Amino acid sequence: MTALVAIAVVGLGTYMSRAVFILALANRRIPDPILVALQFVAPAVLSALVVALLINEDGSVGIGLPELSAFAVGALVAYRTRNHIYTLAAGMGVFWVFRALI
Repeated sequence: MTALVAIAVVGLGTYMSRAVFILALANRRIPDPILVALQFVAPAVLSALVVALLINEDGSVGIGLPELSAFAVGALVAYRTRNHIYTLAAGMGVFWVFRALI
């Protein structure tokens, strides 16, 4: 199997696994408890990204200046805007800039 076929199969599988929920729930009302639970998806994903960033290959925690500065900026943006996208963009932008400079 070539790499192109593998990429196409995985891409199609990913698309279908997401499309089936959109098509199945298109004309239905989503219950309130599920909508409440969905509000916690973005903070959980952001937390998982932060934890994955802070863990080294050997399992130890490695926090340096780029991580601390990104965390501080991300926390400030989250506090002021309450927007997950702005928080992620600001934190990652600061992290990449500090990582490039250091």
